[in-house]
Amino acid sequence: MRQFFALFLITLYASSALSSGMDELEKPSATRLNSTPWVQCTQMSADPTARLACFDTWAQQQAQKPSPAEPVASPAEQPPLPLASTQPSLPASVTAPDAITAASPPVDCRNGSPSELSRFWELEAGSDCGRFNLRSYRPISLSLIASDSVNTAPSSPTPGHTASYQPYLTSEERIQLSVRVKIGQGFLTGFDSSGHDSLWFAYSQQSYWQFFTSSISRPFRSTDHEPEIMYIAPTDAQLPGGWRLRYSGISLNHQSNGQSLPLSRSWNRVILMAGMEKDSRFTLRGRYWYRIPEETPEDDNPEISDTVGRAELAGTWNVNKDNRLGLSVRHSLRAQANGSYRLEWLKTLGDSGQSQRDSGLRFHVQLFSGYGDSLVDYNRQRTVLSIGLSLVDW
Repeated sequence: MRQFFALFLITLYASSALSSGMDELEKPSATRLNSTPWVQCTQMSADPTARLACFDTWAQQQAQKPSPAEPVASPAEQPPLPLASTQPSLPASVTAPDAITAASPPVDCRNGSPSELSRFWELEAGSDCGRFNLRSYRPISLSLIASDSVNTAPSSPTPGHTASYQPYLTSEERIQLSVRVKIGQGFLTGFDSSGHDSLWFAYSQQSYWQFFTSSISRPFRSTDHEPEIMYIAPTDAQLPGGWRLRYSGISLNHQSNGQSLPLSRSWNRVILMAGMEKDSRFTLRGRYWYRIPEETPEDDNPEISDTVGRAELAGTWNVNKDNRLGLSVRHSLRAQANGSYRLEWLKTLGDSGQSQRDSGLRFHVQLFSGYGDSLVDYNRQRTVLSIGLSLVDW
C-alpha cells in the first residue's frame, strides 16, 4: 500500500512537472498584446469587469493553440517564407491606379484649364477652386496719378449737390482694392456636366489720395465703394474667326462714394455680361447695364447714364508671356457719344517659383480719358495718366 501510494505521488509529481513544462513552451511571448496568464486573472478580485475580460482573453489564447490531432510541422518541413517586398502592400479595396492617383499632387485650380476665362470664372471642374475662397477680381493696385485737371468743386444738377472749392492738385495717388468670393455653384448645370454655373459676391474700392497736398493735410479726395453679386453660367459656343464664347451672366451692382450732401453720389444697375476668347492670346468681354431709376429729388447724379455710358467693351491681347495690352471702351449708346476709354500696358514682374504660374505682380501704365473715372467726376471729362504696380490673379 505504501509502495502504491509512493508510486501515485511520483506519478502525480511527474504529471505536474510535464504539464508545467508544456505551459512554459506554449506561453506566449511577453511582448505580445493581451497575454495575461489565468493565474493573474484570479487575482483581479477588486475589479470584476477587468477579471472577466482577463479570463476571456486567456480562453481565446487557449482556443488558438494547435490541437493534438493536428501536429505542427517541424521547421524543416515548413515551406520557406517569401522575401519581403520593397513595395508596401496595398489594401484589397485599393487598386494600383487608385494609389497612384492618391499619391499624385492636387491639381492647381488656377492652372487647370487652358482657357483664361474658364480659370477666371471657374467654369470647368479643372478650374474649380471651391466656395468661400477669396479670389482676385479687378487688380489690386497702387498708382501715381498725373491729370490734365482735377474736380475742385464737384457739382450735380440736383439741388444741394454742389460742394465748396478745395485746393486740390492734379497730381495724386490712386489705391484700388478688389476681391470676390464664390458663394454657390451648380444651381442649373449640376456638378457632373462639363461646365459649372456659379454665384459670386465681389467688392471693389477705389480711392484718390491727395498725397502731395500737405496744406490741407493730404485728404482722400474721393473713395468709391462697389459691392456686386453676379451669376455666371458657362455658355460654350464656337464663333466665326476662331473665337469661342465662354460665359454669360447677370449682375446686380451698387456703386456709391459713401458721402453725405453735397458730395453724395450713387447709382444701382442690373448688368448683362458675356465673354469670349481666341486661343490664349485674345479675350473680349462685354457688359450692358440698365440703371435702376430713382426719384428725381433723391437722384444724386441724374445724367450719369448719358455721361459715363450704358455699355462697356473690354479686350486684352497677350503679346507674349510677360506683356499684355488692354483696351476698355464705354459708350452712352446715344447720339451724343459720351463715355470713356482706358488703354493699359501690363508687364510681369518676378515669379512665384512655380513653373506654370507667375507671381501675379505687374508694372502698369494706364491712360484714361472721358467721364466717370470716379463718381464725383461722373459729369466731368478729364484725362489721367497712371503709373504703378498691380496684383492680378492671386
